[in-house]
Amino acid sequence: MTNLSLLFALITSTCTAPDSLPARDSLRRIQLDEIVVSASRVSERILRSPVSIDVLDARRIQQSAQPSYFDAIENLKGVQLLTPSLGFKVYNTRGFANPTNVRFVQLVDGRDNQAPHIGAPIASALAPSDLDIQRVEIVPGTASALYGMNALNGLVNLITRNPFDHRGVSVSQKTGINHIGEQTTAAKAYSETSLRYARTFGPKFALKLNLVYQAGYDWIAQNTTDLNPNANLTLGLTGPDNPAQDPVSSYGNESANRRTLTLGGKRYVIARTGYYEAEVTDYRLKNLRGDLSLHYRFTPTVELAYTYQGATLDNVYQRTNRFRLDHYRLNQHSLSLTTPSVLIRAYRSAENTGDSYNIRSMAENIDRSFKTDDAWFADFTKQFNAVTAAGQPVADALRNARTSADQGRPQTGTASFNELADKLRHINNWDIGAALQVNSWLYHLEGQFEPTKSAWAAFRQKTGIRLLTGFDYRQYVVFPDGNYFINPEKPDANLVYTKGGGFVQVSKDLFSNKLKLTGSVRIDKNKYFNARLNPRISAVYSPAELHNFRASYQNGYRFPSLFEAFSNVNSGGVKRVGGLPVMSQGIFERSYFRTSVDAFQAAINTDVNTNKLTTDQAIQKNKGLLKPNTYTYLKPEQVNSFDVGYKGIWLDQTLFVDADFYYNVYRNFMAQVEANIPKGSNPDSLAYYFADRTKQERYRLWTNSGTIVHNYGASLGVRYSIDGKWSVTGNASLAKLDRRDNGDGLEEAFNTPTWITNLGLSNANLWKGLGFSVNYKYQSRFLWQSSLATGWVPAFHTIDAQLNYRIQKAGVFIKAGGTNLANRPYYTFVAGPAIGGFYYTTITLDMPQ
Repeated sequence: MTNLSLLFALITSTCTAPDSLPARDSLRRIQLDEIVVSASRVSERILRSPVSIDVLDARRIQQSAQPSYFDAIENLKGVQLLTPSLGFKVYNTRGFANPTNVRFVQLVDGRDNQAPHIGAPIASALAPSDLDIQRVEIVPGTASALYGMNALNGLVNLITRNPFDHRGVSVSQKTGINHIGEQTTAAKAYSETSLRYARTFGPKFALKLNLVYQAGYDWIAQNTTDLNPNANLTLGLTGPDNPAQDPVSSYGNESANRRTLTLGGKRYVIARTGYYEAEVTDYRLKNLRGDLSLHYRFTPTVELAYTYQGATLDNVYQRTNRFRLDHYRLNQHSLSLTTPSVLIRAYRSAENTGDSYNIRSMAENIDRSFKTDDAWFADFTKQFNAVTAAGQPVADALRNARTSADQGRPQTGTASFNELADKLRHINNWDIGAALQVNSWLYHLEGQFEPTKSAWAAFRQKTGIRLLTGFDYRQYVVFPDGNYFINPEKPDANLVYTKGGGFVQVSKDLFSNKLKLTGSVRIDKNKYFNARLNPRISAVYSPAELHNFRASYQNGYRFPSLFEAFSNVNSGGVKRVGGLPVMSQGIFERSYFRTSVDAFQAAINTDVNTNKLTTDQAIQKNKGLLKPNTYTYLKPEQVNSFDVGYKGIWLDQTLFVDADFYYNVYRNFMAQVEANIPKGSNPDSLAYYFADRTKQERYRLWTNSGTIVHNYGASLGVRYSIDGKWSVTGNASLAKLDRRDNGDGLEEAFNTPTWITNLGLSNANLWKGLGFSVNYKYQSRFLWQSSLATGWVPAFHTIDAQLNYRIQKAGVFIKAGGTNLANRPYYTFVAGPAIGGFYYTTITLDMPQ
């Protein structure tokens, strides 16, 4: 890396700025002639796409205020960013966001690069490098009629450079720094080195190689907000006196680690002490990824390509818990044949979680390794009784009892603590260990055929009808490790989950090409559900070349992901079970809503502590609060999506406007419900089982909402060019949830801010090769709901900026900038890390062949 930096320094010190610069950034060239494929799976101009679509080309990426194209996506219209880690960013559009976003698809050259066992991508772990990206196409909203079951919220297609068209060697060194001015850690360095090599061997064969290595120190989750502040409100014990504190970023003190103890005739909710995330995880970030492509052109328009992508990753990741990914490995082999009218693609993805572990289970089982829950609470009770008998005030007695019960507790940073943590990270049982050991595979075959582009070309010319048809088959395979997954039907065999589908799309231009109508229908089937139809119809009306109005309707379905269908996880005293009957038979029928159980227990504590009832009297009085679970096994999720919009160019082709409005109606919305089952079988003792945390089992079940879920929103994006040099951009997005809250314990998890706005200013050639850009972002306050933590995410404002200098003749591009320049930490979701300022420089050298 040092030698690479010296090479850059030598080049930049011996070269001068060129006399000429690249062509001006013309809106007409970019917006009118730019071709996109993601909206309809066929080539079409962006202005006439039937749905909202935004494009980042290589030039816009280079001029963005963010350090990479993956970061630059954040500032596109309608995009919400979640940041579980410096090396792990999750994008979503149009609501219902979470760090495992199974409703949003990430493609690389049309290939799904998800991690098979979760059904969603591990962010940029397997994504192309900055040097190889040609453009990014993002489609907000439902696209499942053409792209299959996961594309309900939208998709992003990352399109790379073909080695036939982009030959040569490119190298890049990015150096950065974060954690400046933080109290808990010193400033940390960041480094990312990239190499791209592409060359042709005659007119028919080409090769491409990419390598990226990044290393840094992750953002730290250190939110101390108490998630359980009112547990002992009836006793006047709040704030630091609350013995049931559950700080957001502390684990081992959640609901499963709490008990209600009767002390001195009062009922106290007591939690074990727990550890903060920073005490039980490694925040060092590493990602080594690369790809190798071999291309063969039979003719100039017929190409066969093989691509291998591989990555190994160390960083923090979040699902229903926080995880440390350690030596996590993901790879994909693909083969594709492309002709003007036919595309056939097959790929295989493999995932191995390596030495990864569950941070919450690590904290819980470090605590339990030195003293069981029974022993700890017994010691706590004994000490409390002793010191209160001696006259010590209750608040002091509670602290004294905790100190006594914690004697012998492993201390962070010691050799014994590290040895214990290393032991737990290799035990694949979250009741006693913390290992995440998943091996899974994805096999995918797809094809599409456009007969009106070849055999039926004359028919298309005569009728104006364009026909596209396609199919896909996908198989998920996972090794049943016994902790995360089991095979409920064949315990000794791998778990296999398959689906297949196909689509037909017809489009026609009418009224001298002013009106374009497109209709498509897709059918999908998997083993556990009947076949489902996904129709879509759209219209684009262009009264003039520069003005285009669009409207579309789509009815989409989504089958459960592998995790939603088959999960079998015991974590934090909660069993997370897939929603298929083969996984949860008998659980739905015997369970009661956890919300009603919590209300029942809180009412007992209130009556004992303030109304002077005995525990038995309080149980009998409040048992009517217990409500049986009314949900049942999973069904496919359905959405009806309505979308209207406008794209146009005004003011002598200097102002580009893109606006849209959407309304979605979900039925059988997939979510999770928490429900408890009594351990005993005596129906007369039901209330007594639920009054005692040790006499019930907790479940988190995948199911479907019984209500119709509505959400709607709108967005507006503009781009204004001044003298072909200055560019002013802005966008604003509105997203709202509209549904009836029936208070039944189902987690709705809209998790989306009402407003996201961006405002940018840039000039690619301010003075003799010097350019700059600056971007302002605002995101409004919103409610975040998840099983790990629920609460309000505060609003935030950030400013990102960069300066760049291009040495045209030497092929050198230098960029220096920062994100969150004011270094004011903010959160993108509850339980996530605090994101501070990140400051970087990038030097890129291009040597074309």
